[in-house]
Amino acid sequence: MEKIRWGTLSTGYIANLFAEGLSAVADADLVAVGSRNRETADAFGDKWDVPHRHGSYEALANDPDVDVIYVASPHPYHYEHTLLCLNAGKHVLVEKPFAMNARQAKEMIDLAQAKGLFLMEAMWTRFLPAMVQTRRWIADGEIGDVELVRANLSFMAAYNAAGRLFAPELGGGALLDVGIYPISFAYMILGSPQTVSSTAYLGETGTDDRSTYTFGYPGGKTALLSSAVRLSVPVEAEVIGTKGYIKLHQPWINPRTVTLARMSQSEASLIFDGNLYDTQTVHVPTQGNGYNYEAVEVGACIRAGKQESDLMSLSESLDIMETMDLIRAQWGLTYPNE
Repeated sequence: MEKIRWGTLSTGYIANLFAEGLSAVADADLVAVGSRNRETADAFGDKWDVPHRHGSYEALANDPDVDVIYVASPHPYHYEHTLLCLNAGKHVLVEKPFAMNARQAKEMIDLAQAKGLFLMEAMWTRFLPAMVQTRRWIADGEIGDVELVRANLSFMAAYNAAGRLFAPELGGGALLDVGIYPISFAYMILGSPQTVSSTAYLGETGTDDRSTYTFGYPGGKTALLSSAVRLSVPVEAEVIGTKGYIKLHQPWINPRTVTLARMSQSEASLIFDGNLYDTQTVHVPTQGNGYNYEAVEVGACIRAGKQESDLMSLSESLDIMETMDLIRAQWGLTYPNE
């Protein structure tokens, strides 16, 4: 079987992580890179042994030797660059968040479907072995009915008003950069929420330094989620059911260990008893740096003639963008030129 031929649009931090991950995929090759100038394209190409180096994104999109392009540019440009690649007839894996808002996401999806091309949001955590194990335990009924999801992704960044984490014109703030992870995790476990409520502390530039999101579902099921770029919090996640819970250990977005805890006794009087659960901690082997698993999914979908992934569907990416639009509306936060 011929290898899937990849190009990467942009040469930044995430593009390097993806290039590293792709090197662990046997049936894929990184054959092209596009940058805003030839010098950075050459430097990236030298580092990862990429034969085709393009000094513009347009040249990359029109490279006839590329099957699929990973759009790794900052999220304010995902919409523009995805449309560029789709219009050139290329399949696209676009870095999370999918777009800046639901309107952009809808246009991207419509174009991909009109052209019969594959498109997926690069929520790489969905495809990790630890997440596969988590979904398997839930499907097998190991923790009963899921009632509560808790997840956080936060870190302490050095303040820079002009930097991408804080500048409104760059979609700064916790929500789009790291909040997308716990939100997508809740969608993976519980689906689309029935109710959404949120709070945020808007910092000096008007973007969210930290924010929390509470999702409500039928029957009282709940997701308690949080993110921050100016607060350090343990990066952990839990899925809690009627018969036990699953804990994804720090950092949960790429964990090497996952714990399954099953209730050994059900009496309410034992709720604070340390012997209430039988626990099993599984060490989950991960090949590469983790970004390789999403590349494998893209390749499998393209070979099967699919236009989207079952595990990270386009309808779900659009739904998530609509939810994040709603969250920002609750804060009164809009980005310039929206």
